Amino acid sequence: MTLHFTREEFAARKTAALRSMAEAGLDGLVMFRPDSLYWLTGYDSEGFVMFQCGYLGTDGRLVLLIRSADRVQARLTSVVDDAREWVDREGANPGEDLRDLLDGMGCRGKRVGIEYHAYGLTAQRGKMVDAALDGFCDLADASDLIRLLHLVKSPAELEYVRKAGIHCDAARDVANRLCVPGESVGAVYGEMQKAILAGDGDPSASRWPMGAGEEAMFVRYHTGMGVIGEQDQVMLEFAGTHRHYHAAMQYVVVTGKVDPRHERMTAACTAALDACEGMLRPGNAVGEVFDIHAKVMTEQGFGDAYLHACGYTQGAMYPPTWMDWPMIYSGNPQILAPGMVFFMHMNLLDRETGLAMSAGETAIVTEGACEPVNHVPRELAAN
Repeated sequence: MTLHFTREEFAARKTAALRSMAEAGLDGLVMFRPDSLYWLTGYDSEGFVMFQCGYLGTDGRLVLLIRSADRVQARLTSVVDDAREWVDREGANPGEDLRDLLDGMGCRGKRVGIEYHAYGLTAQRGKMVDAALDGFCDLADASDLIRLLHLVKSPAELEYVRKAGIHCDAARDVANRLCVPGESVGAVYGEMQKAILAGDGDPSASRWPMGAGEEAMFVRYHTGMGVIGEQDQVMLEFAGTHRHYHAAMQYVVVTGKVDPRHERMTAACTAALDACEGMLRPGNAVGEVFDIHAKVMTEQGFGDAYLHACGYTQGAMYPPTWMDWPMIYSGNPQILAPGMVFFMHMNLLDRETGLAMSAGETAIVTEGACEPVNHVPRELAAN
């Protein structure tokens, strides 16, 4: 068995899920998010790019609905003994296979929760599911049920987060060494990835936003990343990943003569990051973390250059993104608790000067001061 948690931990997670289902008045839960299935059962596959889901009944029964390509993976990576297959064929409608599964579980006329907010459940597939279950049962949007349960990480999960942080710091050291004039950004990317994978890490759920020159203003991945110039800025946003658990980091390396404006931006970003980490304590609201970030950036003279969100929680995530909810934005009411994990990124994108700067790292909420699991440079990185 390729299980990364004990069966006792999986049993405790199922008990928690059943309790939440009862509180929500659900007779069954259909999960389309791969991270939900990984957390609840250990099932580890990218088969969600087609159609796959898992079912949890109030009697504790767990069933996977998958394709034939995933049957061995389902057996070896999960605690689920019952895996059903829908068959690839012209005109296949796996929504009807799901209805047949639910019928066999006694869900006809019952209230069933669906994880609608799932990248694998496209609009077309969602319509297929709704049509197949129309008149069969009462559907409820249960997108947040499992998500809220794994918002607070177990001790075993936190160890994976810490290992992800170690991988991230190793990639940082590679970037600091290789971000020099004449080097391609893609080559730096490749060597950073190599350091993570060689250390028993995983590819991250997101492709990394990296770019030089004007492309340092990008905070999304793009193709054709170019070559680092003699006088340049290189944006690096990347993550170490271990058993799908992420620890992200973000900062800028400059080459050539250092622009004093870059130094001021670095000071503002690191001051905001330190203030956010000081606010990352139990009892505070997530929105308060953003507000202190905005306050510091404004006091530092960059009130018009920061972004309207400065981070999000992280955990075991699958492509296309390592971002999870809650996001760090003003007014977010989610209360912080020990065991939560957040990537906080302080970004300054000055559209007038074309200069970019950032400082971001990942930290665990504890009973006291937060615990950073990776370590972004606090001084301007320059080569």
